[in-house]
Amino acid sequence: MFRFALRNVVAYKARLAMTAVAVLLGVAFVVGTLVLTDTLSRAFKNSASKSFADVSVAVIDDNVDRTGPREHGRPDPTLTEDTLARLRALPGVARARGVLEGFTGVVDRDGDLLGSGWSTIGTNFVPTAGGVDPRFPMRAGHGPTNEREIALDARTAAGAGFRVGDTVRIALRGPMVETRLTGVFGTDDPRVSAGGSLVLFDTATAQRLLVAPGRYGEIDLTAAPGTSETALRDAAARVVPPADNLRVDSGRALAREQIDQIEAGTRQMTVALLAFAGIALFVATFIIANTFTMLVAQRTRELALLRAVGARRGQVTRIVLAEAAAVAAAASLLGLGAGIALAGVLRSLLERFGAPLPAGPMIVEGRTIVVALLVGSGATLLAAWLPARRASRIPPVAALNTVEQPAGPGGLRGRSATGALMTAVGAALTAYGRSTAADSGRVPVAVGVFLVLVGILLLTPLLSRPVIGAGAPFLDRPFGTAGRLARRNAVRNPRRTAATASALTIGLSLIAGLTMLGASIRQAVEERAIAEVAADYRIKTVNGAPVDPSVLDAVVRVPGVTATSPLIRDTVTLDGRNAAVIAVDPAAIERLLALGGTPDAAAALRRGEILVTADTAKQRGWRIGSVVPIDYPDGTRGRVTIGGFQGDLEQLTKVTVPAALMRAHSTHRDIRSILVRTAAGDGARTTRTIERAIGDNPLIMVEDRTDIRQSISRSVDLLLRIMYGLLAMAVLIAVLGVINTLAMSVFERRREIGMLRAIGFDRSRVRTMVRLESLVISLFGAILGVTVGTFLAWGILGPLRGKVPGLVLVVPWDSVGVFLALGVAVGVVAAVWPARTAARAAVLGAIGAE
Repeated sequence: MFRFALRNVVAYKARLAMTAVAVLLGVAFVVGTLVLTDTLSRAFKNSASKSFADVSVAVIDDNVDRTGPREHGRPDPTLTEDTLARLRALPGVARARGVLEGFTGVVDRDGDLLGSGWSTIGTNFVPTAGGVDPRFPMRAGHGPTNEREIALDARTAAGAGFRVGDTVRIALRGPMVETRLTGVFGTDDPRVSAGGSLVLFDTATAQRLLVAPGRYGEIDLTAAPGTSETALRDAAARVVPPADNLRVDSGRALAREQIDQIEAGTRQMTVALLAFAGIALFVATFIIANTFTMLVAQRTRELALLRAVGARRGQVTRIVLAEAAAVAAAASLLGLGAGIALAGVLRSLLERFGAPLPAGPMIVEGRTIVVALLVGSGATLLAAWLPARRASRIPPVAALNTVEQPAGPGGLRGRSATGALMTAVGAALTAYGRSTAADSGRVPVAVGVFLVLVGILLLTPLLSRPVIGAGAPFLDRPFGTAGRLARRNAVRNPRRTAATASALTIGLSLIAGLTMLGASIRQAVEERAIAEVAADYRIKTVNGAPVDPSVLDAVVRVPGVTATSPLIRDTVTLDGRNAAVIAVDPAAIERLLALGGTPDAAAALRRGEILVTADTAKQRGWRIGSVVPIDYPDGTRGRVTIGGFQGDLEQLTKVTVPAALMRAHSTHRDIRSILVRTAAGDGARTTRTIERAIGDNPLIMVEDRTDIRQSISRSVDLLLRIMYGLLAMAVLIAVLGVINTLAMSVFERRREIGMLRAIGFDRSRVRTMVRLESLVISLFGAILGVTVGTFLAWGILGPLRGKVPGLVLVVPWDSVGVFLALGVAVGVVAAVWPARTAARAAVLGAIGAE
């Protein structure tokens, strides 16, 4: 039986080709994900291990953010020169160095910021007696020795075209600083390996710019020969001043901590990518099931003859499953190779588009090979099981038929009833979850949307006749007999049409749903931002770091500026609970923000009182006029009055206070942004004036009202583009499904096509008939996809309404038109090969086919 199955696979290889390709693509997606994430994880782990190679023990100040500026409201770091000296004097210490780091922007020759976000880091150069720092071996020049000198990592210097002796501008939170490049060095720092940049300052300059004069964020100790990490760690712990923010760890523990963070990050990426790979495989199962259903129907006589000569039902089932297993094994192995190649391509693309990765070989774990075989075989055998069961039920008497009979529509009552029930239950659950407008509605909505999707897929055969029948005026009259035959062929076998269209429905429903979700959220947030911001400009840093107070001083002096207010973030303890607050200028804020809430909200701020949102007041039991205790960042205590309510604004936190109140009790000014209003409003000339006033610093963004609105759109659009890219594989597999179904349908109807040619149907009309059939099926799938996607977006928006006020379903009709046009394009492309095959069929040979 196994040999018989292999013979069948070879005999029907052309009809099984598209099924094999669909399995191959799904497996390649899974393998590519696993290989890419394993490769990245291994490379980053190796870099992390190297970065702690000479660190035996580290004393770390948790008050210092190692990736960016220190949070305002925290005390200064407690690791001082005295601490460093005492640690250096410990027995068993071969070397001790104080380390600090923070964001440092490097400006290229065109005035743009190199990298993005937090990807450029500054740290201190700590030379030994020989004038070198073993962490940063110089490839050219020497390390910095004063405040006007820096060194750059080799990758950044080469990419920007900098050489030793060049002038390099450094962008921090305030004015840019011109420095001279004195050295170019190599480094194993994983952040540089991942595409970031590293800037070296002398220690005094780094302390002044990044932390605080005379302070460190970390002190690293290297043990002398014969001293264990454990002993050195215990000795260091006795010397370090007692403080909750200080911790003493071994170098191995720190490397392990960084490796754990890398593993957590790659694990999240793996899960997200595998979810989309699962969607692609789910779509592939429709193609597999459809292919084997049609193969079984076309081989009715062959399978019946097997039964007639003594084959049992179980043996027939095993023959079909063996054929599926053979296809799965071949496709899975090819998919394994394609997935490894895909991972290499993705890695190259990431590096080309500005995300260089650590060097290292491609990692193919044994687990990846096993997963590839299991996923490919499992999906194929699962999809082929029902067709195999149907094959076993073919009676021996069917061998007496003179021609193979394609499967008829069969009984759809049970399937349709189940689909209707699931759709009804899913719609009810979705409506219930949506009505809550809270987090508790997420589970009902998720279950409901899933049930509706599955229910619609079960109802697709029933829906195909009326939906496709509605297109009769657009097919029959313009295309005549070819159009009528195409329409009737499309509904001749509703199961087949449903299986073909469903693959496209799944992909387009997710794409359409995501598009509508994005459009709805974008509109709600943009309207909210525009409604609350009365300022002409918002000034902030490109990476969310605090704005230097010198920027505010420069903006205030710009001619035509009529009102400004910094939005200063801090943390206090309000009535016994921590609260994030925003401090504003009471005299100007009313002209810059629509505070909402009570009418005299701005007046309350001018009186020295604070504002809270109505929800916060309700939760805490406060009323207007309530006097509550407050603990300030400097440790002092006082009492403040709730002067009024504010709206739940995007620019503010739940509590707003007068700037003077925080200025008196906090040594830090964490300016998140600056709101500006001018006499001339926003315009290109005013924008340029403000940019010149702040020194054309690329780290500082000057956003007008349009930019404020579009900043939300850019984030949503970027996320949607990523989702579209990940769902493209599912749509591609759906296209292959349409091609496969049409090709097999043409083969199945070759006698019928021959008869049409014999009675005068020319090749052109045969091609038109097949193309229209493909177009009808694809458009049917696209219509269902857009409909289900709309319902999906409508349901998911319900629980989000509590977090995003004014959230309503937005249907971008231009995008809907694109989705339907995509369905048309799929139909046209998918019909190219089957239509050509049908038109070239020899008339006499087709008529004589059995």
